[in-house]
Amino acid sequence: MFGRKKKNTERISYDKALWQPVLKCSICNGEQVGGLRNRTTGEFREIMLVRNQDDLEQFCALTEERNIEKIY
Repeated sequence: MFGRKKKNTERISYDKALWQPVLKCSICNGEQVGGLRNRTTGEFREIMLVRNQDDLEQFCALTEERNIEKIY
Protein backbone atom coordinates (compact mmCIF):
# COMPACT_ATOMS: atom_id res chain seq x y z
CA MET A 1 0.00 0.00 0.00
CA PHE A 2 2.69 2.50 0.98
CA GLY A 3 5.54 0.84 -0.90
CA ARG A 4 7.38 2.21 -3.88
CA LYS A 5 5.63 2.35 -7.21
CA LYS A 6 6.65 -0.26 -9.73
CA LYS A 7 8.54 1.11 -12.69
CA ASN A 8 6.80 1.01 -16.05
CA THR A 9 8.85 -1.17 -18.42
CA GLU A 10 6.55 -1.08 -21.44
CA ARG A 11 7.91 0.25 -24.71
CA ILE A 12 6.59 3.54 -26.05
CA SER A 13 5.40 3.36 -29.64
CA TYR A 14 6.13 6.45 -31.74
CA ASP A 15 7.05 7.31 -35.31
CA LYS A 16 10.85 7.54 -35.27
CA ALA A 17 10.86 9.56 -38.50
CA LEU A 18 8.65 12.24 -36.90
CA TRP A 19 9.60 12.14 -33.18
CA GLN A 20 13.00 12.19 -31.48
CA PRO A 21 13.63 11.20 -27.83
CA VAL A 22 15.37 14.03 -25.95
CA LEU A 23 16.19 15.18 -22.42
CA LYS A 24 14.90 18.67 -21.69
CA CYS A 25 17.31 20.10 -19.09
CA SER A 26 16.91 23.17 -16.91
CA ILE A 27 19.90 25.49 -16.75
CA CYS A 28 18.89 26.85 -13.33
CA ASN A 29 18.36 23.76 -11.21
CA GLY A 30 19.52 20.86 -13.38
CA GLU A 31 16.11 19.19 -13.57
CA GLN A 32 15.82 16.77 -16.49
CA VAL A 33 12.62 15.65 -18.20
CA GLY A 34 12.62 12.86 -20.76
CA GLY A 35 10.26 13.20 -23.65
CA LEU A 36 9.69 13.24 -27.38
CA ARG A 37 10.34 16.25 -29.63
CA ASN A 38 8.66 16.64 -33.00
CA ARG A 39 11.39 16.95 -35.62
CA THR A 40 9.43 19.40 -37.79
CA THR A 41 7.52 21.62 -35.34
CA GLY A 42 9.70 21.34 -32.23
CA GLU A 43 6.71 20.36 -30.06
CA PHE A 44 7.79 18.58 -26.84
CA ARG A 45 5.76 15.81 -25.18
CA GLU A 46 6.82 14.98 -21.64
CA ILE A 47 7.12 11.31 -20.69
CA MET A 48 8.95 11.15 -17.36
CA LEU A 49 11.10 13.01 -14.85
CA VAL A 50 14.74 11.85 -14.88
CA ARG A 51 16.26 12.21 -11.41
CA ASN A 52 19.15 9.73 -11.51
CA GLN A 53 21.01 7.21 -13.67
CA ASP A 54 18.36 4.52 -13.09
CA ASP A 55 15.63 6.82 -14.41
CA LEU A 56 17.79 7.63 -17.45
CA GLU A 57 18.30 3.94 -18.17
CA GLN A 58 14.55 3.36 -17.83
CA PHE A 59 13.84 6.20 -20.28
CA CYS A 60 16.35 4.74 -22.74
CA ALA A 61 14.65 1.35 -22.44
CA LEU A 62 11.20 2.88 -22.97
CA THR A 63 12.25 4.67 -26.15
CA GLU A 64 14.70 1.98 -27.34
CA GLU A 65 17.39 4.63 -27.88
CA ARG A 66 20.85 4.86 -26.32
CA ASN A 67 21.99 8.24 -27.67
CA ILE A 68 19.65 10.80 -26.13
CA GLU A 69 20.18 14.45 -27.08
CA LYS A 70 19.98 17.13 -24.37
CA ILE A 71 18.10 20.34 -25.11
CA TYR A 72 18.06 23.45 -22.89
